[in-house]
Parts: sequence; structure tokens; C-alpha cells
Amino acid sequence: MSDAVTAEELRKSYPGGVRALDGLTLTVRAGEVFGLLGPNGAGKSSTVKILTTLARPDSGRATVAGHDVLRHPERVRREIGVVPQRSALDPMASGRDNLTLQGRIFGVRGKALTRRVDELLDRFGLAEAAGRTVRGWSGGMQRRLDVALALVHKPGVLFLDEPTTGLDPEGRAEMWTEIGRLAADESMAILLTTHYLDEADRLAGRLAIVDGGKIVTEGTPEQLKGELRGDAVHLELRQPPDEPRARQAISHVAGLREVALEGRTLSARADDGAAAVPAALAALESAGIGVATVTVARPSLDDVYLRHAGRRFAA
Repeated sequence: MSDAVTAEELRKSYPGGVRALDGLTLTVRAGEVFGLLGPNGAGKSSTVKILTTLARPDSGRATVAGHDVLRHPERVRREIGVVPQRSALDPMASGRDNLTLQGRIFGVRGKALTRRVDELLDRFGLAEAAGRTVRGWSGGMQRRLDVALALVHKPGVLFLDEPTTGLDPEGRAEMWTEIGRLAADESMAILLTTHYLDEADRLAGRLAIVDGGKIVTEGTPEQLKGELRGDAVHLELRQPPDEPRARQAISHVAGLREVALEGRTLSARADDGAAAVPAALAALESAGIGVATVTVARPSLDDVYLRHAGRRFAA
């Protein structure tokens, strides 16, 4: 597959010494969903702003649909659809009017525009509400209309910047279904930013984990989880422990590796988690450290993030 989006060594700082991007490099292929996964402030939205010509990098280079974002921003804008974090809808207009206006902005006219608007309303399950003002729609319906707006002119590259933020579980599930359909039915490249681990795991064919303005690892979700051999062992301690004492105690347990301690949570990896847990419990109890709960599970994206960023995702 050809490269629809490329970014090379992007750097961006904001007033006050805030470094949003610190040498970020990525490639999105045509026909794939590529996920940028990271907590708030990791640099995801800054990346999208640069790739969609809304911001300039301090240094580095980026191309979208074969066009340099700095040299030919107008060409880039004709080739992309963007769903920003905050809705771009006119709440006082109907769903149909929102789509019609968007189409006209991109030069779609006449019967072609009418057909396209009807097609999108049907596709996103919005036809029955099309004549009502958008302010009366549910959050999930409004978000689906945001995606429909980005598709009116049939872009080759679609940017979804945290598209499910603020939605309830039902709205998130509906949006996941629509994004999955887009990936299956369209040949466009989709760049998805998210801070939801389950969203990245479900939707992204490939993903990159962003931390501190740079990519710390990338691959398919299964590849990234598969790199972590064995089981993930998580012990929730009864109270924040004396860290040197806890590490000293757990260091004597055979089969445990990659031990990390954050607050009351002690995490490690083991080839056989079930076999390692009794020894870990005994070692901690001998050191006077009580354990409240124990979890043994297959590796998750949270474990991947812990390994590469040195802390749990929620932290």
C-alpha cells in the first residue's frame, strides 16, 4: 500500500516552554486505520493540527495525499476530511442543511450534492431526523453527523481526532460501528487519535503509542501485546508501601521480571503468572506488606504502555 500520510521529525513548542512534539515520525498507509494512542497532552492533537494545515511545525516535514503540508496547504485541504474534538455543526440548522452547506463549501453542486447528502444521511442512520435542528439531536447522532460532514466531498484521507470523547457507552459503540464500516467499505486512509485503550485495540489496524511528543512504539495491537511474553501480574497493595522494601521483597521471587511500582499497584511479568503469585504473596507478607487483590491476565495495551513509557496509562 502507498503512504497517504507521512510525518518526519515533527517538533512543536508553545509559549511557556510547553513542548508538544519532540521529533514525532509516522506513516499512514492508504486503506488502513492508523491509531495514535496516548493520554491527554501527549501530542496527538498537535500532530493532527499540523497534518491538517491548522498549525505549522517548528521543524520537520509532513505530506498528506502526496502534498507537502507547508508548501501546498490548499491541495491538502481538498484531499482530507476532518472530525475535530469539538463539534463543527451549526446547532440551529437541520442535519440536511449542515451537510448541504459543507458540500457547497467543497464545490459539490446540484443533483450530485443532493444524492451525496441523501446517501450519507441513510448511511449514518440520520434520515428520519434530517429535517430537525441539530441542537435537539442526541450526542451520538451529532457525532455521526460530524463524521458525515467530513465525508461529503469524498476525501482520500480522514482525520478523526478523539471522535468518541464525551459520548456515553451507547454513543461510543455506535461510533465504533460507523468507523469500522468506513474502514471496510472505503479505500481511504484513516488517522484516529484516542486516549481510550479499548478503542485503539478494536479499531486500529496499526497503532503508535505517543508519550511526551514522540512515538515510543508502534505496530498492530496484537504484535505489540505479543512482544510481552507470558502473563501480566498486578497486585493491589493494602496501602502505599515502602518502595525499597517492596522491591527488595519481590526481587527474590523466581519467574517475575519487569517489576513496576506505582502507588499501591505493583505490576510484573511472568512466564507462568499462576505459579508466581503464591511466592509473590508470601514474599510481600513476610516483608509486612499486605496485598488486597491479585490479577493475572494476558498482556493488554496498558501493559505495552507501561513497558515503553515507564508508567501506567492512567498515570
